[in-house]
Order: sequence, then C-alpha cells, then structure tokens
Amino acid sequence: MFTAEQIHALNELEMNVYTYIMQHIGSIPYMRIRELAEEAHVSTTTILHFCKKMGCSGYSEFKWRLKELSGQKKIEKVTENQAEIKEFFNQIEAGNYEQKLETAAAMIACSDRVCMVGMGNSGSIGEYAARCFTNLGKFTLFVSDPFYPMSQIEAAATVVIVLSVSGSTDQIIRLVNQLKQTKCRIISITGTENCTVAKLSDLNIAYGITMHRNEDRVDFTSQIPAVCLIETLGRRIRNRLVE
Repeated sequence: MFTAEQIHALNELEMNVYTYIMQHIGSIPYMRIRELAEEAHVSTTTILHFCKKMGCSGYSEFKWRLKELSGQKKIEKVTENQAEIKEFFNQIEAGNYEQKLETAAAMIACSDRVCMVGMGNSGSIGEYAARCFTNLGKFTLFVSDPFYPMSQIEAAATVVIVLSVSGSTDQIIRLVNQLKQTKCRIISITGTENCTVAKLSDLNIAYGITMHRNEDRVDFTSQIPAVCLIETLGRRIRNRLVE
C-alpha cells in the first residue's frame, strides 16, 4: 500500500501517523482530519504533510485512496487439489526416483562435509533436513542467509544440498554461483527440473509441484514432496554409513 521510499521519507511525527493508520486502517476513511490528529498526537498540518508524501493532494484524497485500496483486498481461497501430490507418490512407488536418490545418498555418505541451503519455506524444510541427516548420523550444517560467504567453504569432499521450489530465486542463484566457483558438489531439490538452480547443479531431484503464491507473493506451495525426499534420502544415507 505504501512504498518503502515513501515510508523512508517520513519524519518522526509523520511516522506516528503512519503507525496509527496501519493499526486502524479500517477506521481511517471514516475519521475527520482533526480526529486522526488527536489520536496520533500530531497536528493537522503534520497529517497534510503525511498525505502529500503519500502522493495525495490532501486528506480527502488520501482517505478515498485508502478506502479503495482496502476494498480491493480479498482473501484468496487455497486450492485443495491433491492431484500433483498423489502423482508424486505414484512416481516414488514406481521407482522413478530410485537412481537419483541412490546417487545422492552415495555422494552425501562419502563426503566429509554436508551443508543444507534454503530460504523462506524451503529454508524451514532445510533446517529440518539438516537435523534429520544429523540425527541419522551425517552431521549437516544449515544456511539460510543469502549473503553467507559460501565461497569460503573448503571444496574438497563437500556436498551442498540446495532446496528451492522455484529454483529461480536471485539470492539462491547467487549462492549456487559462488558454490560453483569452489568446485564443491551441488545437489538441488526443486519443484521443477527446468529451472536455473537445477541446471547449475551436479544432480537435481525435481518433484514436479506447481508453485502457488497469492497476490502478496506469500508462498503456500506444498512441501510434502520435499519432506518425503529428504527423509527417504536421510534413511538411505544412514544405511550406507552402517554398511
């Protein structure tokens, strides 16, 4: 609703106005300027300055625009179609992931160092995956910071596992590019095989799930396939370690 540049331009008093508006956004279109000034503990002049910084000629226009924008906000329904997830499990049962899982397990089991990388929802799965692998006997670090100096890792006998649904996040691609320069081995687990991260990896395991985001870019894509692959991979690594 408000841009980062607009918020950055606000002074301390105008920030008080912004804070009050965000906390009472549904009531503002029905408040007079003096009422808002009293509630935000500022002058009406400050309110007008705030409105101009928000790109409005005055308080009336600001209220109109705020009401219009608030009215456009709709809660989207989340699809309950489980066809893709069922298809994924059919592929697992058919053994279509067998070769890639065995190759990945062999790479990880014989490595000296394992690092899990992910951001957002994939970061949450990555943190779980690192704990899962460690519980099963293969100590694994987890990195979610897109600016983490991955170029400093020792390449020899290091495997990095990259988790990304889209496989096209700029920060993740930047990290993978750093990793390519170290010549460590990269395994990616992505939603599709036709993505940048998959192409940059030594081995890619794609689970074929469509990415779902709402208009605010909030991701609600299912992570069930990623968790299934991680747990299956972890158990295979464990079995190789005890052989």
